[in-house]
Amino acid sequence: MHSGKNIIIILIDGGRLDRAIKSKVFANLNSVFFSQAITYAPYTTSAMHAFISGVYGHRSGANSYWHVFEFKKNKFKTLAAYLQENEYETYSDCHSQIILPKVGFDNFNVYDEKNTDLIERHSRLLNEMKSITDKGKKFFLYLHYSPIHTGIMEEVLKVYNNFSEDFFKNPEAAQERYDRLFNDAEYYLEKMLEEIKKLGLFDNSLILVLSDHGISIGEKFGERAYGAFCYDYTIRTFAYMISNDLPKIEIGQQVRHVDFLPTILDYLEIPLDDSYKKIDGQSLRPLIEGKTLEERIAYTETGNPLNQNEPPKEPNTKSVRTSKWKLIINEYNNSKELYNLVDDPDEENNLVGQNLSIEKELWNEFVKLQNTD
Repeated sequence: MHSGKNIIIILIDGGRLDRAIKSKVFANLNSVFFSQAITYAPYTTSAMHAFISGVYGHRSGANSYWHVFEFKKNKFKTLAAYLQENEYETYSDCHSQIILPKVGFDNFNVYDEKNTDLIERHSRLLNEMKSITDKGKKFFLYLHYSPIHTGIMEEVLKVYNNFSEDFFKNPEAAQERYDRLFNDAEYYLEKMLEEIKKLGLFDNSLILVLSDHGISIGEKFGERAYGAFCYDYTIRTFAYMISNDLPKIEIGQQVRHVDFLPTILDYLEIPLDDSYKKIDGQSLRPLIEGKTLEERIAYTETGNPLNQNEPPKEPNTKSVRTSKWKLIINEYNNSKELYNLVDDPDEENNLVGQNLSIEKELWNEFVKLQNTD
């Protein structure tokens, strides 16, 4: 289909879908907009390991903060490894060593998140990419925008805990704080797209702008930021796919982060490697081309720290989701929650135990997923 294209991924760490939908910058993206893209984990490390491998963390080994180094790179091939094998020069720039598996990256750079001008730094990286294309080579560039995360860390995570009355009694302050941080992200994105255009990289690149997870602005007591629960304000993210040969459309059907690896490979006409284990994702190319594609269950899991200062070693909060329904399994207190996402998007009316057939169907899907090796 487009075997010669460069790949640019711009990750807006902690980007909320509702803010992207209201944003002029995001609205002006000439893109395939996935408005129901579900992350595997409502925190960065496991989310991005799932994204770049097309595999849920309970299979890949990267299912908690503690287990990122246990990613089974010999069983699951990453996007970077696929592209490197196809003669791409591969670059990653993020604020931590543990966000992505390093396998497949020629250059794995880490910046100081508190003291780096990312507009300046990432513009410079884009200029370096331009010199690669001038030599007739292709590149894969992963740019991680971290200031929303940094701001929340400094102003929320270090100041409040998940049960701080002061935080939850003042949702206006949480919203204003978040909006300020998101506005900066919009400005960054605008500058990156201007630079890509200026360098003439738009014509020969596929650009993916996405968020790894959302962030609480006080919706549910017990979660001041992210990573404790599996509610939609953190697990329903955004993804925009931009290329001069893709239509400007919104795809409202549920997709998953694990679907993007097979989609990008399909777009580049790179076959999946059968010598590795089967992935969880499926190519979204049919949806992009206006055809139908059966919606698959989205699986999400995280470790709710409860009263502890750090998350547990293993996930204890899990969910299975369709476009219309979600079942949450809270293993830390053996409770379940069932929500009709169409009638109750804020997930306030728990329908568990009301003999709805969907509860049993989703539970069976959950059990099946748990038992996939």
